[in-house]
Amino acid sequence: MDVKYNITKLKGIKREEVKDSISIEEPLEMSLKYKSNGTWIVENISITMRTPGNDEDLILGFLYNERIVENINEIEKVEKKGEIVGDYKLQNKIEATINNTKNLEIGKIKRNFITNSSCGVCGKTSLDSIEVLKTKKIDLSFPKIGNNIILKSPELLQSNQSEFSRTGGIHASALIDNNGKVIAAREDVGRHNALDKLIGCSLKKKIIKPENQFIACSGRLNFELVQKALMSNIGLMAGVGAPTSLAIDLAKRFDMTLVGFVKPDSFNIYCNKNRILIKN
Repeated sequence: MDVKYNITKLKGIKREEVKDSISIEEPLEMSLKYKSNGTWIVENISITMRTPGNDEDLILGFLYNERIVENINEIEKVEKKGEIVGDYKLQNKIEATINNTKNLEIGKIKRNFITNSSCGVCGKTSLDSIEVLKTKKIDLSFPKIGNNIILKSPELLQSNQSEFSRTGGIHASALIDNNGKVIAAREDVGRHNALDKLIGCSLKKKIIKPENQFIACSGRLNFELVQKALMSNIGLMAGVGAPTSLAIDLAKRFDMTLVGFVKPDSFNIYCNKNRILIKN
């Protein structure tokens, strides 16, 4: 979703007044509806700055990736809420109703998730919340991805970024199989939101197959992006930018293959290189 702004474009000494496409960034208030002692309760659990669109995928992925729910079937329904407001006539509230409150710690959830579009971990309010949610390691026997597919992944990612082609100001994540087919892709101004949207969409459609798929991301790879991918047992993650030290350490700990600086003719493998098949 984008909007046109009047801008001044300068090239050399030539100045031109033009209209430019700009990605929209709007707040989304996410709420959880659950039953406690026979009474329905609604709690606001997070506010994130996002690109409007695919909001249902965003909250589904967020709830699953952060293990607020263990299974997507615990989410009975998702509804847009609130008045239609602002210049873009949007509903900026969304509510998920869950049917399993056995392990629900609403106080902890509310403390940990005050987020923004550019960073998930930095919005959390205590170091205790930056904990590793994954418990089991990824099976090292899969996926097996050819180096040719990894090299093509930025191109595959960009070809599925309709908004990036217009604005140049948005991130994306894609689920790609070992034949180079893009299974699903999602965009957002925030890298974390793009990945949450991708996972939410893929869970909803039941299309995640870790044995022959990997995730490609725009931008750098950090701790939280790796952790979100690990929640769905993704064994290989590739990014066009650099990984952080924590991202590499986490990938090593759980036997994920982490690839960065992917270009048309080269990439770096930071750990677990045997998942990548070298093809001439």
